[in-house]
Amino acid sequence: MHPIIFFSKMDFSQSNLFGYIEDLQELTIIERPVRRSLKTPEEIERLTVDEELSDIERAVYLLSSGQDIQGTSVVANLPVLMRQNPAETLRRVLPKIREVLHVAGVEMQLTAAVSFLTVLQEESVSIHTYSHSFLHIILQHLEHRDAGVSNAWLETLLAVIEALPKETVRHEILNPLVSKAQLSQTLQSRLVSCKIMGKLANKFEAHIIKREILPLVKSLCQDVEYEVRTCMCRQLEHIAQGIGTELTKTVVLPELVELARDESSSVRLTAFETLVNLLDMFDADDRSQTVLPLVKSFCEKSFKSDESILISLSFHLGKLCNGLYGIFTPEQHLRFLEFYKKLSTLGLQQENGHNDNQLQLQTLEQEKKYISVRKNCAYNFPAMIVFVDPKNFHLELYSIFFCLCHDPEVPVRYTMAISFYEVAKLLNSGVYTIHKELVTLLQDESLEVLDALVGHLPEILELMTNGGENSGSESKLLSIPDLIPALTTAEQRAATSLKWRTHEKLLQKYACLPHIISSDQIYYRFLHRMLTIILTNNVLPVQKAAARTLCVYLRYNRKQEQRHEVIQKLIEQLGQGKSYWNRLRFLDTCEFIMELFSKSFFCKYFFLPVLELTHDPVANVRMKLCYLLPKVKSTLKIPTDKHLLQQLELCIRKLLCQEKDKDVLTIVKRTVLELDRMEISVDAFQKRFYENDLLDQEKERQEHLLLEMEQLEKEKQQNEGRSTNINDKMFEKKRRDSKTSSVLTKSITLSVPGSSSGTSAGKEDKKSKLVRSQSFNTQALHPKYSNIDKCPNKSSATGYTSSVSGVGKSCMLSFSDDSFRSHSTGNSGNTAFPSSSSSRNLFNSTDQKSNGNKESQSRKMSM
Repeated sequence: MHPIIFFSKMDFSQSNLFGYIEDLQELTIIERPVRRSLKTPEEIERLTVDEELSDIERAVYLLSSGQDIQGTSVVANLPVLMRQNPAETLRRVLPKIREVLHVAGVEMQLTAAVSFLTVLQEESVSIHTYSHSFLHIILQHLEHRDAGVSNAWLETLLAVIEALPKETVRHEILNPLVSKAQLSQTLQSRLVSCKIMGKLANKFEAHIIKREILPLVKSLCQDVEYEVRTCMCRQLEHIAQGIGTELTKTVVLPELVELARDESSSVRLTAFETLVNLLDMFDADDRSQTVLPLVKSFCEKSFKSDESILISLSFHLGKLCNGLYGIFTPEQHLRFLEFYKKLSTLGLQQENGHNDNQLQLQTLEQEKKYISVRKNCAYNFPAMIVFVDPKNFHLELYSIFFCLCHDPEVPVRYTMAISFYEVAKLLNSGVYTIHKELVTLLQDESLEVLDALVGHLPEILELMTNGGENSGSESKLLSIPDLIPALTTAEQRAATSLKWRTHEKLLQKYACLPHIISSDQIYYRFLHRMLTIILTNNVLPVQKAAARTLCVYLRYNRKQEQRHEVIQKLIEQLGQGKSYWNRLRFLDTCEFIMELFSKSFFCKYFFLPVLELTHDPVANVRMKLCYLLPKVKSTLKIPTDKHLLQQLELCIRKLLCQEKDKDVLTIVKRTVLELDRMEISVDAFQKRFYENDLLDQEKERQEHLLLEMEQLEKEKQQNEGRSTNINDKMFEKKRRDSKTSSVLTKSITLSVPGSSSGTSAGKEDKKSKLVRSQSFNTQALHPKYSNIDKCPNKSSATGYTSSVSGVGKSCMLSFSDDSFRSHSTGNSGNTAFPSSSSSRNLFNSTDQKSNGNKESQSRKMSM
């Protein structure tokens, strides 16, 4: 074909003209198949159906004279017809379907099998009617020449057997099964018989199975075709569960032993897997005399002559070792452990370089097989810890754990990452021994491994920091010094990849960090990173995950100065940002703040910045704000927030009067109706807002405790510094004059905080606050990692009323006298809770009071 080239001056010579004509002819040839695929008017006429026909009549017409695709559509629509008109469908449509299925293609057969199963599951007709109308059609097509069609009808039949009554199953299925299972029948017929007998074993009593089914089972186990023996061997597990322990020992076990020595490797492999699955049904004698010798022979042959069983053996080895644990001698125990270690490093270069398997070049199939074996060993690692006892982990299995976590193949490391949490749980107090492998997997080059590890990352970190012997609130990270760099590296690698779901999942799980590391570490290493993600990332789910985690970090931050800085950045960089996308994320962040913080906190810092967005120039921002207004109004309390309510009403009036966008105006009107129906909670305790008020009071209490913790820690640091100076002076004075040392000691002890009788009550109160605040750091801030930031549930909220009197007394000391009087004169159930106005004033007045306390203490110290 000559390329068509257009020049500025066309050459219409005879040779060039013929070349252009040939090119055009070839183009028309290319287009011909497209034209042939179009339907002719005759074909369109033949595919057209009268619109006035009912659904039943249309189905009958299409099954009678329509094309295959139309008949398939009718068969797929059979469950709908059965729901609408079951009687007419059974009388007119189902006979037509039976006729068509005899000559139907594969697609219609598969569709019919699925439709029949759907009709059974939806219970459109009684089971008696179903068996009378549908069962014979199913049985007729079980031996279809296409294996896929035959399996589809078999799956439908097996589901039908569970629903049919015993007598129907016995007459319609079991009796014909005797002839279908004979050697004279086809291979496919005998295979179908094997699968049906496995299902029937749980349908009848043991004596019926022994008399009518077990003879067929024995004959099929000795069938001449290895496919039949393999299929029947796989069904022996279901049959053993149906006949019980005694018959399993006398009938099933001898057959399994014989099949385990079969000439076909697939039969031997299936027999081995069935033996492992039935270990619980064998007694100690059967295990030691029959099962154990078979397993030992399998292990010996797997390396020498039959490598095909290696994958299955490595997969079942954990279950096998724990199932035979009671009958192992110490020598056998050690032998199976060494066998597991050998499988765990199969195919890897040995350190001394003398591995015989490595002397020969491994084929690709061998490499894949070895990778599968090591992957199965990683899967069985928790079971092997149980086998050797967690106390012996470091001596027996740590080297294998190290090798599997550093395996060169991703599937092996992926499996180790999935099972890492189970390993950590089993090790319990010895979990600190695997902290290096946790850091290694966090820094793995494959994001699949990281994604697998992140699934249980909060639970793993909790075990690492609190489960070890060296754990403590003051030295949480002594056992994992590289944890924070590993976590930051993992997040950065996920951020630079294209797998945003892994990044989103990682950010969600990082919400657990307030319980793992200190508030300062979160502030300097993670909090600002979350804000950067919100501002720069382009994936909405990732931005929302970062926003929620940021709110969790802000919720548990222990320094008021840092909290104010983050709040200011949220308002300036998001709420007042130049990009409308940032302002939309600000509204998302406000939703999370309303969920995590108290109403007073939101009203104090975010209520007015949210209302400012009613003047936003972008309609989408105003629209999102309108959807958020009902939640915003629910944070108000009357009469404390009366001025905020007025601001809200003023903004809504402006939106109604000045809004020009039709979509936004529609949503505004809808929101106004919703706001009018809302009831605003009052400062006084009300029964209708009982649960919400309790939850909000709990949030406020924790927020006040954070302020108290900060203040008490500052005072503690100052007192420790002053006491250190005083002790130094005492030491110098002792050296100068030993006679006056006792007098000086007495005078100093009188001036040390907590030693004076006149100030003992106040000091003891501060000590109780400090103890309570430290317990709040470990208990009240303790998150359940699936919902770390959720509020207490109903039971915990109601239980709060009984515990506030004891726990919240120190919180009550910081309230003003007027607020205390207002609560004491109200209902008896309200005395434990501070009013909203007093609690909000606490945010402003705490610093002033703390300064006063500092001055008073400094005066006492100087005196």
